[in-house]
Amino acid sequence: MENGAVYSPTTEEDPGPARGPRSGLAAYFFLDRLPGPRRVLKGLQLLLSLLAFICEEVVSQCTLCGGLYFFEFVSCSAFLLSLLILIVYCTPFYERVDTTKVKSSDFYITLGTGCVFLLASIIFVSTHDRTSAEIAAIVFGFLASFMFLLDFAIMLYEKRQESQLRKPENTTRAEALTEPLNA
Repeated sequence: MENGAVYSPTTEEDPGPARGPRSGLAAYFFLDRLPGPRRVLKGLQLLLSLLAFICEEVVSQCTLCGGLYFFEFVSCSAFLLSLLILIVYCTPFYERVDTTKVKSSDFYITLGTGCVFLLASIIFVSTHDRTSAEIAAIVFGFLASFMFLLDFAIMLYEKRQESQLRKPENTTRAEALTEPLNA
């Protein structure tokens, strides 16, 4: 027998569309829609709110539990909302929804989450029992709330820059009203 009849080529010439560097779930996950700094902030929001929630869950007993329960609710909600926004930005769902609505939702969700997370952290500071798990949860809560508020400030700055680009230059309202339309 000749070697050609027994052995066949071991490599494929064209792997096809289903196989390649971006296959499976990676083919549906895009990080390019968020600029680098905002991507890092979104990741930190997700991580810090999760760590705050985990540290709060470790607390075994409390004397004034209202602050702990409020912090628990807010940290879990912040984690889930930041995960939801990140999923919308990084999956094909972003293309199916109006991008202005996604950005507007992100803007208001980030503001609301940052403010409520900061409030929950302040309340938890005033009611905690000074255990190490509570202190860690408070630190992560404050850090997460600052990341949410910093992300909001960056979005607000970008929004103002965008609106400045759209405004006509050196035209006052009185000049615009007195000039003829075809001039």
